[in-house]
Amino acid sequence: MAIPSAPNPSRSDALLYGLGRRVVSAIQALPLSCVVRLGRWGGALAYLLDGRHRRVALENLERCFGRDLPPRALRALARENFRRIGENYAAAVRTAAMTDDEILGVLETVGTEHLRQPPDRPASSVVVAIGHFGNFELYARASLLLPGYVGATTYRALRSPGLDRLLRELRTRSGCLYFERRTDGEAIRAAMRSQRLMIGFLADQHAGHNGIRVPFLGIECSTSTAPAVFALRYHCPLHTAICYRVAPGRWRVEVGPAIPTLDPEGRRRAVEAICLDMNRAFEAAVRRDPANWFWVHRRWKTAGARSQSSASTPAPPPA
Repeated sequence: MAIPSAPNPSRSDALLYGLGRRVVSAIQALPLSCVVRLGRWGGALAYLLDGRHRRVALENLERCFGRDLPPRALRALARENFRRIGENYAAAVRTAAMTDDEILGVLETVGTEHLRQPPDRPASSVVVAIGHFGNFELYARASLLLPGYVGATTYRALRSPGLDRLLRELRTRSGCLYFERRTDGEAIRAAMRSQRLMIGFLADQHAGHNGIRVPFLGIECSTSTAPAVFALRYHCPLHTAICYRVAPGRWRVEVGPAIPTLDPEGRRRAVEAICLDMNRAFEAAVRRDPANWFWVHRRWKTAGARSQSSASTPAPPPA
């Protein structure tokens, strides 16, 4: 997808973009092993200096694991989580410049057999529910998981035009299609109708009043319905994919089995039930490696999210 130019960028945005480009170039000139070490050091420093996000992470960990872990263990987990986040952000900048062959040297995939569709049916696009696990920017290399499909996802533009331009330039090198979720609705629909996509939706963060309230890690929260709605609307299989960090600079993407979108009688399942299955897959990933997830986000907000039931969730209209 072509990258639109920012309209009339300000001088400060231009300076910010230029500085960002220099930082990116410096990181991409280093070996990956060095980059991940620098990222971990940066994450450890952020844990000390960023009190706001440190408090959010500790509150979230206490909410989910406070009955099982003492305060000292929770703090150690939060510190490691910050190190992982620093490592992942730095690594994402470095891996964005790597070729597919180089990526295959540091990324393994498990469960891709779940993505294969019956040979007696026309191949459709595939919807994948993804989350902020590990180096989640590697999801953009979806074509490595399922050859013959075009990777696609949505994003929300950054407030700074300069930083937004820089981020889009990094991401689009992968060949993945990026759609701005607030303005590119028609473009997404056109792509779904004209191409075989493997489209990923980040669905592990607070979804506000547009979400549906279902449990995550035992606590009700607003959950994005986008993966379920798109799978139903376009008659696509729905899967989850988790990026695990298996060693410094090494990752594994594990694709889960299809989440049923139809009941045994062939009727559409409720969006609420589909989202609950999606959250359960994410829960298993969090429990398997708690430091691998993005604890610095306020996942369990209570304001601004309306409660919906399966009865009140309308079925998506046909495409």
